[in-house]
Amino acid sequence: MIIFGTRGYLYQLAVLTLVCGWCGNPAAHTLRKRVTKFTLFFVPLFPFSTKFATQCTFCGGEQQIPKEQAEQLLAQHAASQQGNPYGQPQGQPGYAPNAQGQNPYQS
Repeated sequence: MIIFGTRGYLYQLAVLTLVCGWCGNPAAHTLRKRVTKFTLFFVPLFPFSTKFATQCTFCGGEQQIPKEQAEQLLAQHAASQQGNPYGQPQGQPGYAPNAQGQNPYQS
């Protein structure tokens, strides 16, 4: 008896700010890669399907995109981050010194 089948994997590659094709709002979109692999005895052996899509976080609309466009969006995202995987550096959250250098949130 041979047990075979498929298994799907979903990878989130980036979060991009784009204008949604469904709702028309400029919103965050997740760039996702969906890979389907052939399994033999529940062990994934090789991928036989790879698809890319963007999904709007505002309305939930999903759009399939070709691999070339996904790679281009990912390259643009990496260039805009300038090598920082966490985005632009921020100051200390919740701290904004006033003119005297004191924390205005303290009483």
